[in-house]
Amino acid sequence: YDKENLSDFALWKAYSDADGEVFWETNLGKGRPGWHIECSAMSKKFLGDTFDIHAGGVDLIFPHHENEIAQSESCNNKKMANYWVHTEHLLVNGKKMSKSLGNFYTLRDILKKGYKGDALRYYFASVNYRQQLNFTFTGLEGAQSSLENLNEFIKKLQIIPFEEGLNLNSDIEKLKTGFEEAMDDNLNTSKALGIIFEFINKANSLIIKGKLTKNDAESILKVFTEFDKVFDFLDKREINEETKMLIAKRQKAREEKNFSLADEIRDKLKSQGILLEDLSFGTIWEIIK
Repeated sequence: YDKENLSDFALWKAYSDADGEVFWETNLGKGRPGWHIECSAMSKKFLGDTFDIHAGGVDLIFPHHENEIAQSESCNNKKMANYWVHTEHLLVNGKKMSKSLGNFYTLRDILKKGYKGDALRYYFASVNYRQQLNFTFTGLEGAQSSLENLNEFIKKLQIIPFEEGLNLNSDIEKLKTGFEEAMDDNLNTSKALGIIFEFINKANSLIIKGKLTKNDAESILKVFTEFDKVFDFLDKREINEETKMLIAKRQKAREEKNFSLADEIRDKLKSQGILLEDLSFGTIWEIIK
């Protein structure tokens, strides 16, 4: 097994005692495939000779991925993958994650601490995949807060009553174009999110002034629904008809200045895990359980 060239690598490894029961009987004798050929074989079987995206950590660029390309393209005489996406490693409080440092977390650990999975996904997307992310719980809390603001904005759009106001057609088109250009720029998710929240800030100021029209709100909702096909951040949980009727009943009670009944309904819904927030033009709700 001496290499004739420094770039040589093994496609098949002959059996050694250290392999124990890990081997196949072949006409070459007992052995097993090399690490690189395993991946080429699996990708060819399940994804075909050429597939769209091959991902992995930056530590796999050499030798693993380069060797995959060499053997796959030699075998198939075709391009192996159209795009290679190599992610940087994650830091935790400025240090490499390890059990010995006590800064090693699993997804289950994060969820047990009360954080949501979509908040963690948002946190990861807030930094380009080619840049190192320094994970801190302060940063995760910030991501969860940003996600809550995003979902609150969507709830506001759903109840906008204003028929007259500023026309946002050009701003909405600019939002769509900016998002697409950011994502086309090597999946620049951090830039895409910045564009989204820049738009939200402007739209929220118009909502406060009563100048965001119902038609524009519907158009914005459609755009954000398209964005969500990429990120899957939006809270898609719904309330039942009984809850909707209680919210409507409470709104009527507030209009009639029957605040004791309004407070009673609000407290009842809160005990059921539904938090209400009164705005000048209506009430939005949030599921907190």
